[in-house]
Amino acid sequence: MSPSYKLDRIDLKILAELQRNGRITNVELADLVNLSPSPCLMRVKKLQKAGYITGYAAQVDMAKLGE
Repeated sequence: MSPSYKLDRIDLKILAELQRNGRITNVELADLVNLSPSPCLMRVKKLQKAGYITGYAAQVDMAKLGE
């Protein structure tokens, strides 16, 4: 993927789903974006390599920490 790579609608759906749930399995993600698992994983890896996906994080309930 070159820097001038244009994201298509499937790439955008992949990014949206990963933002919603970064722990989703590849099989579940593939189903949500209407791809088979292998091409879905290849796209995720390309998005990571191109810098569109920079990492994954946990959402922490700060109120729980204060209990």
